[in-house]
Amino acid sequence: MSVMVARKKVVRKWEKLPGRNTFCCDGRIMMARQKGIFYLTLFLILGTCALFFAFECRYLAVQLSPAIPVFAAVLFLFAMATLLRTSFSDPGVIPRALPDEAAFIEMEIEATNGTVPQGQRPPPRIKNFQINNQIVKLKYCYTCKIFRPPRASHCSICDNCVERFDHHCPWVGNCVGKRNYRYFYLFILSLSLLTIYIFTFNIVYVALSDDTGGLGLFPGCSQSLTLLTVLEVLICFFTLWSVVGLTGFHTFLVALNQTTNEDIKGSWTGKNRVQNPYSHGNIVKNCCEVLCGPLPPSVLDRRGILQQEESTAQEESCPRGPSAQEPTVAQGPGGQAEESSAQQKDGSVPVPSLSNAEMPEDKQLTSGELPVPSQDTGQAEH
Repeated sequence: MSVMVARKKVVRKWEKLPGRNTFCCDGRIMMARQKGIFYLTLFLILGTCALFFAFECRYLAVQLSPAIPVFAAVLFLFAMATLLRTSFSDPGVIPRALPDEAAFIEMEIEATNGTVPQGQRPPPRIKNFQINNQIVKLKYCYTCKIFRPPRASHCSICDNCVERFDHHCPWVGNCVGKRNYRYFYLFILSLSLLTIYIFTFNIVYVALSDDTGGLGLFPGCSQSLTLLTVLEVLICFFTLWSVVGLTGFHTFLVALNQTTNEDIKGSWTGKNRVQNPYSHGNIVKNCCEVLCGPLPPSVLDRRGILQQEESTAQEESCPRGPSAQEPTVAQGPGGQAEESSAQQKDGSVPVPSLSNAEMPEDKQLTSGELPVPSQDTGQAEH
């Protein structure tokens, strides 16, 4: 018999979250969908460092000092750790409003703005917020149905509102916001130091190999090693212009407690000359707040559970009721067959049959006689 059974299917919230993000490891890793340039970043860092550790470091450790590969390994591990931390973390995504919340906000906006005549453009949806005695405008996001917090912005690539949005960096494959900006800054800083380090010791390596008249440590392969060294020098040379320049720019922003998004828009350096309300007026305080301040927890419940019921058909053998049961036949004491069903077809209670030998002498039947119920009490004797 087919029975419909409702099962609860466990679904994580990251599977239903809006936006254009990719989740891995059951929602623990969060990245943007466009990850091609991030893989290129990994390839350049890993490839250049692998060549440097395999060839130049071995020669320099023998000729100069064994501390050279050790310091290079520390810089490499720190750069990779901060890169992965920046790429795989929540940058500070703000959850979208629930339907009830969105409807309530819409009612508030309509009550504030009133009825707009047909053909006229509705006024902008803005709320004023005061920070350090200065008015800051909170803009309404039509996609997330919320008034964005101060310094938040909507990323068009990830389709999410990000708190203290700095920019979307394709090189790390993620947005850079409030929760991963310090790791992004430490990544580009350590990568700049690593690039300068490898570039410098590659030049030293070439100079030492020319002075010694060849590479005695690797006989017979000096030409191929020189080509690999030239390749590393070219990669480091072109990387220096971008990474070191980017590090200097973000150092300037950290000192002012400003974001890339605010700098591009000219929020605090425009014609109005509005003072940055987030700056403490002190470089040390600004750096401490951005790089050493408390890290807020993620407000995006990625690994929460959504319960969904799904109906499945199963074949089960159900016991039938008394009416469907067939009478079972058992052997009586005298060897005759008896019915053990609860009721007979006509609804009467079955009367057990006794053999003639078991009946009293005065009740025994002679051949050809039928049993007649006793009429003493007016009821059938059972």
